Amino acid sequence: MTVMVTRISTEEVAHVARLARLALTSEELERVTEQLAAVLDHARDVEALDTAGVPPTAHPLPLANVLRDDVVTPCLDRGEVLAQAPAVEANRFRVPRILGEAP
Repeated sequence: MTVMVTRISTEEVAHVARLARLALTSEELERVTEQLAAVLDHARDVEALDTAGVPPTAHPLPLANVLRDDVVTPCLDRGEVLAQAPAVEANRFRVPRILGEAP
């Protein structure tokens, strides 16, 4: 196994784990320390990039919503739809009561 030079100590990771109420074994602590160090190294690499001419963006590709125009069309006949329902009450779909609602 290659030993990775970490910039965050195992003690610091253990402290954060205690704050998060995580019980880590010594093996888990070592693995998490290496993984967290890799994440922090990557963050340092990104931080070192020259982004002076790069505008802030939420997505790397331009996005556009493709929307259709709203067009009024005839709707289904209420009686025809209710005739196909398994249960109808007061000219509406009848559904099972939930969360102990009173009638």
